Amino acid sequence: MRWPDLPPLNTLLPFEATVRYASMTAAAQELHVTHGAVSRQIQNLERSLGRPLFERGTRALRPTPQARQLAAVVRDALDQIDAAARQISHRTSAGPLTLSCEPTLLMRWLIPRLPDLALNVPDVAVHLSAGGGPVFFERDDIDLAIRRDDFPFPEEASRTRLFAERIGPVCRPDLAALLTGADGVSQVTLLHTATRPQAWDDWRRIAGMKAEPASQQSLEHFYLTLQAAAAGVGVAIAPYAVARDDLERGQLVAPFGFVPDGTSYYLLGRQSPEQDGRVRRLTAWLRARTSSLENDSEPV
Repeated sequence: MRWPDLPPLNTLLPFEATVRYASMTAAAQELHVTHGAVSRQIQNLERSLGRPLFERGTRALRPTPQARQLAAVVRDALDQIDAAARQISHRTSAGPLTLSCEPTLLMRWLIPRLPDLALNVPDVAVHLSAGGGPVFFERDDIDLAIRRDDFPFPEEASRTRLFAERIGPVCRPDLAALLTGADGVSQVTLLHTATRPQAWDDWRRIAGMKAEPASQQSLEHFYLTLQAAAAGVGVAIAPYAVARDDLERGQLVAPFGFVPDGTSYYLLGRQSPEQDGRVRRLTAWLRARTSSLENDSEPV
């Protein structure tokens, strides 16, 4: 035999799924077999390798470090086999790609560009889902996610950098005359975003602005603070990406411009773009459209 140490191949799918879920029940549900069938295959694999692969508690099943190492190799091999089979058969996965995107970026940047996506990538159907924070591809049944790198990304996720975050104050044009410096900031209401409460502090630190405002108001999301800014309620701190269209239309102005805050947005995926033509084409479109978010001389 060419591979004398190769374990029984029919044990590897149940094993990989069990490690991924830390649950034989969940693995059985994914593979559409019984719990007992998964348990028997795990036992066969453990006998083949001559060592236990899981620490079995009363209510917990914990993969050993060796099991995690083997599962990672099995997962990589299965991904390569799947990609090769798809190339040979010239098939693409059926159904739309599910893309999760942070809500304000989704509403104010991505959705207005869907007609351009349909025109330039007509063969890729995309289902959009609003979501932020940590990414769980399996649990949330998503294929791709656009996230800012202010938290750890899943180790197994592919990642493509899209653009750097730039932030700055924005307001209605008639308020801009007050914002000639630190003294001007002290005459207006600052609008805060509950989902990123440190945004104004970050901008003050980067821009060196020390003055305290006349009053402050907090809203839940950036899209609410931008709406309030456009209504003349006060001045919002905003990412360039989500304010860009309003700046171009003249509904908002950015009297101090925008500065990088040290973070960037990434496209995260279950698999690399090379493994799925739809993902590759969508990634190329996103990179082309987001390049302007770093290279634009923004309207002020």
